Amino acid sequence: MFGLGIGLCLGFVFVVGFILAIFYFVSVYNGLVGLRNNIDKAWANIDVLLKQRSDLIPNLVETVKGYMKHERGTLETVTKLRAQIMAHNSPAKKAKASEALTGALKSIFAVAENYPALKASENFIELQKQITAIENQIADRREFYNDSVLLYNTRIKVLPDTLLASVLGYKEKEYFKATEEEKKLVDAKFEK
Repeated sequence: MFGLGIGLCLGFVFVVGFILAIFYFVSVYNGLVGLRNNIDKAWANIDVLLKQRSDLIPNLVETVKGYMKHERGTLETVTKLRAQIMAHNSPAKKAKASEALTGALKSIFAVAENYPALKASENFIELQKQITAIENQIADRREFYNDSVLLYNTRIKVLPDTLLASVLGYKEKEYFKATEEEKKLVDAKFEK
């Protein structure tokens, strides 16, 4: 009878341990899925802002084109960079094109100082405000995205979560960052 009691206790401990292990793995799995979904949501928020900014570019180019006849190359660059942002899907490629576009837009706004009529244009002023606001939102959302990537990448690399993450094929996500080349100051000289 004593042996039966020990057997039942061991069986109970085994079942409880098995159930706790299942709950633990489900918890880890759900946490990883939540982190991955958070990254996807953060990226979607950035992508929406990049699209909004890209939608404003044709209006800006048309507004500026009439005033800045000597800066055609800059306007073509802005248009080309807009197309690149729309074509890329990866955060790294979009970040690279986005940073280049930000620099080109800063150049346009800086050169606008040389065109008093353009600076006074209500359409240009409104577009400049909208683009500047979107640029600030992109910076905020990029920070949130990168924080989400950091949490996820850390979680899939620490024990014991890394065991389940590797079995499930979870890979590190890339940060939305600018290259060293893109961090250099933008030269606002234009051909005359």
